[in-house]
Amino acid sequence: MSLLKRQHKDQVSVKNVIFRIMKSIIYFGLIIIFFMVVFGAGIGIGYFNSLVSKTDSLSKTELYDKINDISEISQINYSNNQTVSKISSDLIRTKVSSEQISDNLKNAVISTEDEYFKVHKGYVPKAVLRAVLAEAFGVGSSSGGSTLTQQLVKQQIIGDLPTFKRKAEEIVLAMQIEKYFTKDEILTTYLNVSPFGRNNKGENIAGVQEAAVGIFGVSAKDLSVAQAAFIAGLPQSPISYSPYDGNGAIKSDEDLALGLKRKDAVLFNMYREKMLTKAEYEEAKAVDLKSQFLSHEAQSSDNKGYLYYAALDDATKIVLKQIATEEKISDSQLEDQTLYEHYYSLASQRIRQSGYQITTTVDQGIYEAMQNAVANYGYFVGNGIEVGNVLLNNETGAILGFVGGRDFQTSQVNHSETERDPGSSIKPLLVYGPAIDQGLIGSASLLSNYPTNYKSSGEPIYHDGNKGTSEMMTLQTALNWSWNIPAYWTYQIMQEKGMDASSYMKKMNFSISDYSIESLPMGGGAEVSVRQQANGYQTLANYGTYQENYMIEKITDKAGNVIYQHQSNPVQVYSKATASIMNNLLKGVLNSNITTHFKSNLQSINSTLGNANWTGKTGTSNDFKDSWLIVSTRGITLGGWSGYDDNTSMSSSSGENNSLYMSYLANAIYQANPNIFNIADTMDYDSSVVKSTVLTSTGEKNNDKGIDLSKIDKGTVKISGDTTTSYYAVSGGAPVTTFRFGIGGSDSDYQNAWTKILGSTSSSSGSTTSSSSN
Repeated sequence: MSLLKRQHKDQVSVKNVIFRIMKSIIYFGLIIIFFMVVFGAGIGIGYFNSLVSKTDSLSKTELYDKINDISEISQINYSNNQTVSKISSDLIRTKVSSEQISDNLKNAVISTEDEYFKVHKGYVPKAVLRAVLAEAFGVGSSSGGSTLTQQLVKQQIIGDLPTFKRKAEEIVLAMQIEKYFTKDEILTTYLNVSPFGRNNKGENIAGVQEAAVGIFGVSAKDLSVAQAAFIAGLPQSPISYSPYDGNGAIKSDEDLALGLKRKDAVLFNMYREKMLTKAEYEEAKAVDLKSQFLSHEAQSSDNKGYLYYAALDDATKIVLKQIATEEKISDSQLEDQTLYEHYYSLASQRIRQSGYQITTTVDQGIYEAMQNAVANYGYFVGNGIEVGNVLLNNETGAILGFVGGRDFQTSQVNHSETERDPGSSIKPLLVYGPAIDQGLIGSASLLSNYPTNYKSSGEPIYHDGNKGTSEMMTLQTALNWSWNIPAYWTYQIMQEKGMDASSYMKKMNFSISDYSIESLPMGGGAEVSVRQQANGYQTLANYGTYQENYMIEKITDKAGNVIYQHQSNPVQVYSKATASIMNNLLKGVLNSNITTHFKSNLQSINSTLGNANWTGKTGTSNDFKDSWLIVSTRGITLGGWSGYDDNTSMSSSSGENNSLYMSYLANAIYQANPNIFNIADTMDYDSSVVKSTVLTSTGEKNNDKGIDLSKIDKGTVKISGDTTTSYYAVSGGAPVTTFRFGIGGSDSDYQNAWTKILGSTSSSSGSTTSSSSN
């Protein structure tokens, strides 16, 4: 028994020792932590004090100007610095005096946002300590706990970036404001500048007067307790708690519940702070506030116009990039739509409130002439059909003018920016330009227009219901008539030979997701805007050099400092030889008057302009849903589209209707400024072009040794006949004629073609001789 007692006593003794050791370790650890906290807090406080000492003090006048600075009006100008329009603030705000604000509202805001407002000196010490510990140990937040005065500083002076340095600046400035201004002045200013969500028109509102009028239809001084509590709760999350959506319609009950719950929390705060009796609290809480919200009301009509919104959007994107750069946000990060929208909103706010002068590239006389032309001649395209046009300076890429639509009051959609199926207008850019540039074809090459099916579906390739003409045709003829099968075969052969077409389009910033689509050479699978498509033809007219289109020349701040200046960044997409060959082919398209009578129409309106060296191409999507015409002189490119907004089919004459309208549009532009066209330039072949003498019948050089036609049992055949010059962009020029002398087609198609060739040469002044290969 004694042995057991001794063992038990020993066990207890060991446990006591372990306990004392653990207790000592814990005490030691707590002491270490205590000293770390003291040391860390000391460092944090020292760092905080250093930041405070570095914060510049502001005079009373400077502080007053800053906290009462609602916004400075920015302005959009034409290229001649004449005003397009002042930029409207997206924030509706009306400033009122303290006497015009209900005490109910003042009490509601103080009880909810800053219960110590009447006694603190601009900040609450415990909030400072929390910020110091957060900075020292990385726990908690270095923001939060801001007084009304600090919130005023964030809104009006330093912004809301949650950094320790900003918090120090915020506190110092808040203390200065408390020193210079009374509590009532600070509260009144806060209530005049704070955001309060949306009104019943869907407009963003700031200041309690607009909140009271726009939500309840009363003045700020006449708000009831319940109404005041609802408005006081809005600044924490203005859009979420607002009773209205972006259009001004009342939200669903589920979404309204957020703001109403917030209102109840504000009422409780007022009761807790003894600003309401229990009876008053219960009475206000029981009010059916939803029935007091104003019903939806439409905004007044917008008379700003297409130019205002197009220029504002372009300028906003420029400032967005500047803000992103300031905050070290990469382009890849901005691909996130939520983040992009956040920075777009910041940029929009900066532009609307910073007093910027935004100078555009748009020529006032040209722009006004274009608007008059669409008003007077837009009816040519047909009732209900919209148009979009862009005029580019070929040398610089500057947008000199554009047409956004038939009537801004009828449709605010800018049709020069909307993306539609380009139809055949894509062929010179995607197919024939790259094929010439890589030496696959020359200007006199022959292409198959024999009936052909898509590989993937087996469906026939149509052209206005026609399956092909069962012949080999010249590149010029293929372009003049805009046949689809030749373009299809050219693109297919390029892919088979590993020739690249996508890089050409990417250099011109076209966004095409899939270059393997078989119908892409006819526009299938591509969506482009007039602005983008005109930029492609600008490249051809500018010796193959792409200059990205732009509308904003420069932006200056209110002090006159240039914060943005457009910089040219030319990109050589096609060689000069390719561009000049393509331009001469596109001259032929307009001169042929087959797919468009633009040039002959223009000649009858203005012979000087009509007889200029115009290049151009049409395009039509399936079922005539889109009609395109892009034309160029050496000086300018004028792009045009017409169609219904809902993709309804137009008539088969839609292309000619669009051409007629655009001929009057071109003349109106000429009357405004004839010098921009540079009509004296003939756009002739560049000196780097390679000339090859080819057989008209094959589009390739004659083979002195004869051509192996054993596939049609003709042996080796020597032929002669008419020749022509084929222009190439690469050294060596045209290849020597072989059995498969053209682009595309099957062996049976070539058997048919050779039968025609041999039949025509034997009956003409030329001759054929053959010798057996067996």
